Amino acid sequence: MTLLLVDSRPEVARSCPLILTNLHPDPAPGTGEIDGSLASSTAEIGRGLYVAEGSRVTEHHTLVQAAKRVPHGIICLLSALRFHGLTTQAPHEVWMAIAHTARRTRADYPPMRSVHFSGGALSYGIAEKKLEGITVRVFDPAKTVADCFKYRNKIGLEVALEALRDCYRERKATMDELFMAAKVCRVARVMQPYMESLA
Repeated sequence: MTLLLVDSRPEVARSCPLILTNLHPDPAPGTGEIDGSLASSTAEIGRGLYVAEGSRVTEHHTLVQAAKRVPHGIICLLSALRFHGLTTQAPHEVWMAIAHTARRTRADYPPMRSVHFSGGALSYGIAEKKLEGITVRVFDPAKTVADCFKYRNKIGLEVALEALRDCYRERKATMDELFMAAKVCRVARVMQPYMESLA
């Protein structure tokens, strides 16, 4: 991976790939100055997180940054709803699902909210999307809706109901897909009456 070849460079990188490509973000030894090629081709946007100058920033830029910060995480709940167009809310944090045994990431930017998942709830319904040259993992619409019901005490029942209605009306998921995700998340009994009201 290199940040100098425009056609193959990633839009966002951590300092580790920069070191591997001899583009270390620290001052050159004995000079106190950052290597000119790095200074002219990247900009630091957070501790240990760099973006290529002139890169194309999309509406999902904070999701890309979060994915670089937490490569083992999965975009979930309010952030996944926003990604799939299933909410009118704009969360001020990136919601990230991590394994129950994983440590929460402490980063200055982007602001993140980690939620511990385990078993099938962590592995089911993951979609990989290519955003700004980076692979971002996000739960699919059906799994996201089921997660919203599972965590309704955190995000609110109204948000979960709106997500379910929009997901079904906009045909982002079938009733079978929603019911399967509900079973994986163990909220089938909670969701069933609301699903029946839509059918």
